[in-house]
Amino acid sequence: MTDYSDNSASEAPGSTSASIEPSATASELAAPPIEAPDPAWTGWDVLRLAILIVLAMFSSLLGAVLLAKRFIYPHRSIGEVMLMPIVSVVGEMFGYVIVLMYMYVLVTRERQRPDFLKAIHWNFPRKPAVFIFVGVVLSFILQGVAHFLPMPKNLPIDNFFRTSAEAWVLTIFSVTLAPLMEELLFRAFLYPVLKRRLGLIVAVILTAFGFALLHGLQLKFSWGPILVIFVVGLVLTIVREIRNSVASSLLIHIAYNGTISVLMFVATGGFRHLEKLNQ
Repeated sequence: MTDYSDNSASEAPGSTSASIEPSATASELAAPPIEAPDPAWTGWDVLRLAILIVLAMFSSLLGAVLLAKRFIYPHRSIGEVMLMPIVSVVGEMFGYVIVLMYMYVLVTRERQRPDFLKAIHWNFPRKPAVFIFVGVVLSFILQGVAHFLPMPKNLPIDNFFRTSAEAWVLTIFSVTLAPLMEELLFRAFLYPVLKRRLGLIVAVILTAFGFALLHGLQLKFSWGPILVIFVVGLVLTIVREIRNSVASSLLIHIAYNGTISVLMFVATGGFRHLEKLNQ
């Protein structure tokens, strides 16, 4: 006889034949957090930044020359005004300001990182005097090493020390805006991109090499002084990596430049006897 009994009758009231798994917790259902890329920018962003630097420097220099020609040196030709170091330094300052503003927009607006200093790994050290001391010592050591390297005379940078006013302007620039922008460009923006793509060692070397090339025109691309700047770039980049701090490398950079400026100030009697620099 066919059994027509309902097997479900033996099941507990309210139960179903299909088993139901316990509901997952909220933490299990939640998607794993997506880590924001570090750095937030890409190599293409750095390339755009480099192009902007060239354009900003050219336009700022041209503007400074035209303004100086119009209001300060009306009886001199544009070519003469363009060769004046003080005019080129002022133009470079304005160019750097433009680049700095774009850096901020790139990070906070385009890449949506509202905390600019955190995004660039600023991380100001708790003991800044340590890094200032390192910069001073590094300057003395490399100045000593430079005596054993071929250092050509009459470098283009020497033209910035023809008058006391030019020496003061370049000195102030070399311990303020110049090291800040160089650290932002190389240690804050370029280095982390290279590290992510090429690895630590290659990134450190390439960053230092680019830093040295930036100063090439001022040094006639002579290998002696370029080597010194390359070593400085290595130290700055290694400190940036070890301390995870752009501010730390900046303090060393400022102290390094500042030490050289102080030595020049003392050697020339307060920039009053600049002819002693060639002795």
